Amino acid sequence: MPSLKYHIGDKVMGRWPGSSLYYEVKVLGFDAKSRLYTVIYKDGTELELKEQDIMSLTGFQVRTRSRSRSNSRSPGRRRSRSRSPARTTRRSSSRTAAAAASAATAESTPSSRGDAKLKQAAEVKLSPMQDKATENNSNNKHQRKEENNTASKVNESGAKVEADPEKNQGRYNLRRRKDDGDAKAAEAKSEEEEEVSAAPAAAAPASTPLDFGGKMGALFWTLFLPAWVLFLVLQVNQKDPSLANFPPALPPLEAFWDPQALGFVVLWIVFQALLYVLPVGKLSEGVLLRSGKRLKYRTNGFFAIVLSAAVAAAAVYQGVDLTYIHSHFLQLTTASFLISTLLSVYLYVRSRSAGPDERALGGNSGNLIYDFFKGRELNPRIKEFDLKFFCEMRPGLIGWCLINLALALAEMKQQNLDMPSYSMILVNVFQLLYVVDGLWNEEAILTTMDLMHDGFGYMLAFGDLVWVPFTYTLQANYLVSHPNPLSLPVLAAIVVLKLVGFYIFRKSNSEKNAFRRNPSDPKLSHLKRIPTATGKSLLVSGWWGVVRHPNYLGDLIMALAWSLPCGFSHLLPWYYMIYFIILLVHRDSRDMNECRRKYGSAWDEYCRTVRYRIIPRVY
Repeated sequence: MPSLKYHIGDKVMGRWPGSSLYYEVKVLGFDAKSRLYTVIYKDGTELELKEQDIMSLTGFQVRTRSRSRSNSRSPGRRRSRSRSPARTTRRSSSRTAAAAASAATAESTPSSRGDAKLKQAAEVKLSPMQDKATENNSNNKHQRKEENNTASKVNESGAKVEADPEKNQGRYNLRRRKDDGDAKAAEAKSEEEEEVSAAPAAAAPASTPLDFGGKMGALFWTLFLPAWVLFLVLQVNQKDPSLANFPPALPPLEAFWDPQALGFVVLWIVFQALLYVLPVGKLSEGVLLRSGKRLKYRTNGFFAIVLSAAVAAAAVYQGVDLTYIHSHFLQLTTASFLISTLLSVYLYVRSRSAGPDERALGGNSGNLIYDFFKGRELNPRIKEFDLKFFCEMRPGLIGWCLINLALALAEMKQQNLDMPSYSMILVNVFQLLYVVDGLWNEEAILTTMDLMHDGFGYMLAFGDLVWVPFTYTLQANYLVSHPNPLSLPVLAAIVVLKLVGFYIFRKSNSEKNAFRRNPSDPKLSHLKRIPTATGKSLLVSGWWGVVRHPNYLGDLIMALAWSLPCGFSHLLPWYYMIYFIILLVHRDSRDMNECRRKYGSAWDEYCRTVRYRIIPRVY
């Protein structure tokens, strides 16, 4: 295998796709199959470039210096204009600007052909715009401007950059630096000392635009989410859980706390942690980080749920009463909330010592409440133990299935049944299939928004340890005290609906993952695609040509199948369906903003091609 010309960590000059502009980048990796280098710009933009589109810093400076001299000596390039040394050279506006770049280079032009030694270099500085509201739209304008203007105009010896910020309303503002010192300093510069070099790059932004309602929204959600979970837990145990009986009566304070319940929750988390660290299963690589590293993850979730099921079955066989989970549901919820809060505090405190490359862009606003809620550190680890990945996939997700099993046993006990009802069986089997599928394809979570972009803070810690196990079990909890008999035709129809949703969900995700792994796979040659400036393509056929998020569509159909076994007597068991619609619409909005920023005009073309977001001809 031939040796690599550039290595991980090298700082080089990379050509922006579709233009003749070069920017200083850092090499993050190399794909031997596609022969492409993965590079990152100082603003965080990652691209894949061919070797011929990359130059070493030294080679780039020599080439641009040589070109600058050649241009200054070529006759007839510009009409000679006599100027006093004290007067600054007027620069005409450039028609081409690079979008989403962290550093730019511009070639200087002598102010007078008669005096080659007296010239001023046009210097380009990229600085972030302050107006966040127009960031996405203006970025598209820059993208279109770069595509429509010919690259040759960039490298003409007479190309210059105008200092008017109103004419460059992209994500970055191109402006000429003010001349410092007097004009005599410029006269002393000789042609040999002058060179065109990359301008100082703007550092990566400390934080992305605030979401979830900003700072006040973070405070609201931090207080509201525990209160909402408490409402659901109390409401579902009422004899009549209709909203007409809102609010439910609060139990005495001592009813919220049980040291034994806390012990069980701690024991469950420790047990799952032990399964996580066992050297069983695949050691998977995560996505490329801004630091140029790839973290490794032990993806043995399927092994963990199988062993957990075996332990639970053995416990039931030995006479352990799992209905304790139903009778102490409130206390277990309180214990999990306490652990998630303590974990969030620990995560925030330890994040204060995290380096810039270790922090999430979305959780570094400088506001304590917002950063505590959103999470500051991207991948907090204790040695090789990844806290975020563990909490996302283990105690809450597998605990969801354990709680469902306990609720099925509680229904049998409370309703004097020899076996769980058809409704309870459907809910248990459907949700178990969902969790097992996620753990079987555990590696896929490494490319999700939670793992790649979101910091680990209160939002994810509470969601993983409290929200998932104690609200996603609401249908099973409802059926314990509110049975809903199903006829065989209705049961069959619900099963078919679930299978349709699961097929769409799994097929679309598999299509996406196969395309990401190897876009040139002959099996995918029939899929239409739209190329982007990042070097990647957007699928516009198959399931991804029907709607923009076919996996969300499958998710919604499955959520409907989970709620139907509970009937239509009360709105409460339909909470998950309602919540999931809100969640997916919000995620779609976040995806839209991120993709528009990343892909620019190619994303606009994709949206025109694939009109509907989640539900065909509806939304």
